[in-house]
Amino acid sequence: MSVVHELKAHFAEQVYPDQLGNYSRRKLAQIAEQHGTPTVIIDQDVITAQYQGLVNALPGVKMRYAIKALPQADVIQHLNQLGCGFDLATSGEIELLKGLSISAENTIHTHPIKKDAEIRHAIDYGCRYFVVDNSHEVDKFIAYKDQVELLIRVNFRNQDAVVDLSRKFGCELIKVPALVEQARKAGISIAGLSFHVGSQVPSPYAHIEAIEQCVDVFKTMDDINWKILDIGGGFPIEYTGPGPTIDEFCAPINAALEAVDTHIEILAEPGRFIAGPSAIQLLSVVGIAQRGARTWYYLDDGVYGVLSGQIYDHAKYPITPLKTYDLTRGLKPSVLAGPTCDSIDVIDDDIVLPELEIGDIFVATQVGAYTMASATEFNLYPKANNLWLSGQVHLMAGS
Repeated sequence: MSVVHELKAHFAEQVYPDQLGNYSRRKLAQIAEQHGTPTVIIDQDVITAQYQGLVNALPGVKMRYAIKALPQADVIQHLNQLGCGFDLATSGEIELLKGLSISAENTIHTHPIKKDAEIRHAIDYGCRYFVVDNSHEVDKFIAYKDQVELLIRVNFRNQDAVVDLSRKFGCELIKVPALVEQARKAGISIAGLSFHVGSQVPSPYAHIEAIEQCVDVFKTMDDINWKILDIGGGFPIEYTGPGPTIDEFCAPINAALEAVDTHIEILAEPGRFIAGPSAIQLLSVVGIAQRGARTWYYLDDGVYGVLSGQIYDHAKYPITPLKTYDLTRGLKPSVLAGPTCDSIDVIDDDIVLPELEIGDIFVATQVGAYTMASATEFNLYPKANNLWLSGQVHLMAGS
């Protein structure tokens, strides 16, 4: 049996709650022994399932993967093969696509604030659609008016989102007509509207309200040739508790989208939903100390590494020992800490664990999104190894 098939085999012993999906503990241990720790495993089949699940849940919506969530070459290449387009924000992301020989045809540049050099770089690549949210940004496109079309990003604040992306970007709805008129006087085409109601949104109702208000703009300003509505991302995944299925989450969004004229193309910018569940991390216990009533376990990666999303993304990743233990015996209050010299590098300071040993393996799940992308080399600890699971396991260099 191949490594991949063995890795995905159901494991029989379930003492800890199943946070490892269908992965074989035995094969994970073999991979840790073969490749060392910390190592991140990214599963192509999970990328496929997440992408296809979202496509099925939002029929008629064209996907533009938010590269920033997990800018890993194998992920990008695979999504391109599945027919996914891309949400660009930087010249670095453009260079990543160019290096993979991916066309700009199904891309949109969504960063509302750009240098002139970044605009020129994106146009040279072939990107045509750009997002703006203020008059200064509209002016930057006067020199390129025959090469671009603009989307106006509208601000819809959503305090329920884990990450409120409208705090930093987006214009007020009442300012849309003035921006449209400014662009029109300058000879710049306005293609549509975009919004992003936040990352890891608990319910679809912010999406619905934003869609309804954008539809009102389309109807009110019916002298504009509206072509695109970009509904952003925010589609949630499960970290430490159950949530709605993607079909349940998207059903009311689909109902709201029925009010959009059929000639208007609808885009979405999924990042976390596709990337998050695709990766797990193997870590090792490298030190143990008793501090008061708690046992401290020091691991070889932490919040300065792959688990950086706990700081930057406000995420809490499920983490469990690779060994199976009887939950009813010998559990003790414990702390999981990362390896760096900084005291902020604590993964969990309120976890109950059995007695562990130096060298024992932990597995953190749901670590694909906004983790490796924000990992550092603080203290000059090297970044975690990457393994890409496709037809066979490949060891990737760094993150």
